[in-house]
Amino acid sequence: MRCEERVGHESTNGGPGSIALSEGRVSAVARKRFLRCEGRPVFLSDWREVLMMHFRVDRAILQAETPFVLDLHDGDAYVSLVAFRMRRFRFARGGRLARWVMLPVAEHSFLNVRTYVVHAGEPGIYFLAEWLPNRLAVLLGPVAFGLPYRYGRLAYEHDEERGMVRGTVEDGTSRDSLRYSGNLDVEDSGVPCGAGTLAEFLMERYTAFTYWRGFRRMFRIWHEAWPQLAADVTIEECPLLERSGAWSRHSSYVGANYSTGVNRVWMGRPRALSENDLRF
Repeated sequence: MRCEERVGHESTNGGPGSIALSEGRVSAVARKRFLRCEGRPVFLSDWREVLMMHFRVDRAILQAETPFVLDLHDGDAYVSLVAFRMRRFRFARGGRLARWVMLPVAEHSFLNVRTYVVHAGEPGIYFLAEWLPNRLAVLLGPVAFGLPYRYGRLAYEHDEERGMVRGTVEDGTSRDSLRYSGNLDVEDSGVPCGAGTLAEFLMERYTAFTYWRGFRRMFRIWHEAWPQLAADVTIEECPLLERSGAWSRHSSYVGANYSTGVNRVWMGRPRALSENDLRF
């Protein structure tokens, strides 16, 4: 990872050297970092109807499965499941022709299984596994970005107006599944996470670190701060999580957040990390 300025870890977890940030400030800092280090986005997309389900995990078990140093909140490690719909994935430049080229992978659902890491002072996420129903994207994602894509069957019904969410994800090979349902407080409009909260630590992340076939890479994103609210969600079936690592047998579910989503998400190009970049 190379950038003209070293990026400080602007953590909100109260640890040594952390900086107290106001609501939405993490997004503002990430925007400045993106512009400084990336210049301009390569891709744009919209991430809609986003449900994040969070687990507190045994940190020793999780670290053994994560090739980057874990980022902790009050000494605890976390994994989140992120169920959402990606829309209008496209090149940031190039007009209609560029959009036409991306149409086969422009819209589909995702289930991301991610944990929280820090590398060279920059906080981010590391994907343990990702399921999506687009076979072409499953082929391209690992090669282009080092993303651990797997084919699956995903069915989401995230309806803020009715105050309900439910979904099913089934692995395309093993048929192991995840099933959840829950309620949203429709009286509570989505607002940015409170500064210094666990929700901010888990949701406001703008760098992804990846590992695939011995290659470590990273890419940055940026979007406006998530408009979010707490969600009362029950995970009814979860053998699918065994496919993402042993962490799931050493975890406890701690809650969920829902967001209507964000538009015009910026995505930078993937960058290789050398062994000299690693601190673990």
